[in-house]
Amino acid sequence: MSAKPPKSLLTYAVIYLIFLYAPVMLLPIFAFNDSAIIALPLSGFTFHWFSLLWETKALHEALYNSLLIAVITAVGSTTLGIFAARAAARYVFPGKRGIVGFIMVPLVLPEIIVGVALIVVLIQLGLSLSAWTVIIGHVLICTPFSVAILQSAFNNMDRSLEEASMDLGESKLGTFFRVILPLVAPGIISSLLISFTISLDEFIIAFFLTGTDVTLPVYIWGQLRFPARLPAIMALGFLMVSLSFFLLLTAEYFRRRANRLTSNHTRSNNGIFQ
Repeated sequence: MSAKPPKSLLTYAVIYLIFLYAPVMLLPIFAFNDSAIIALPLSGFTFHWFSLLWETKALHEALYNSLLIAVITAVGSTTLGIFAARAAARYVFPGKRGIVGFIMVPLVLPEIIVGVALIVVLIQLGLSLSAWTVIIGHVLICTPFSVAILQSAFNNMDRSLEEASMDLGESKLGTFFRVILPLVAPGIISSLLISFTISLDEFIIAFFLTGTDVTLPVYIWGQLRFPARLPAIMALGFLMVSLSFFLLLTAEYFRRRANRLTSNHTRSNNGIFQ
């Protein structure tokens, strides 16, 4: 029977959540405010700022760029993550820990350092800044998250299923696509959603590497110079935060489902062989 957490820990958790989410809660408050001035008390309730978003062509272009970059980044980083996580979970080779640790380095590097380093390299290579340069930067920072998620999925997978497939005459490639990938599919979906969310919300690297293809966070930053547009930005921020929460909750659901599926397969196979 698990012990109840101490009151001091609960108090700390509540204070931490208030500190973390109190600024976010201001978004819906002022997004629906009838006044163009961001101040209390509120003057009324309106959907005007949301309807204004549909009339802004520059916003639509930024949204399209962000969605395109996020989709390509999610697919690219998840694809790289599948191969890296598979190698780390299944095989033993010299320098394995060092290589995996090197892949995870972008998790601890400040994004501004990554952005400056990438822009210097790209300029030296003679590449012009565009949506593709932003994709390169986003794949770099999203791949470690994909590897972490997928490595857990591969580690929890029952290897006896893979061995049974190969004993029945299936090739390694066929086993990978017909047995292994379906088992880790929830982890793959979780990786796609996490990478998509990170890329969609990322600002620093996009700010350094974007050219004329402005992303949504860079567009929002540019609009902050105009006080009259702040209510519409608050409405846009509310929509982005809501979408991010939904995607993260969905990703967590699939991550836990992957762990349950692999655990159930392991228990059922252990029961068969006992």
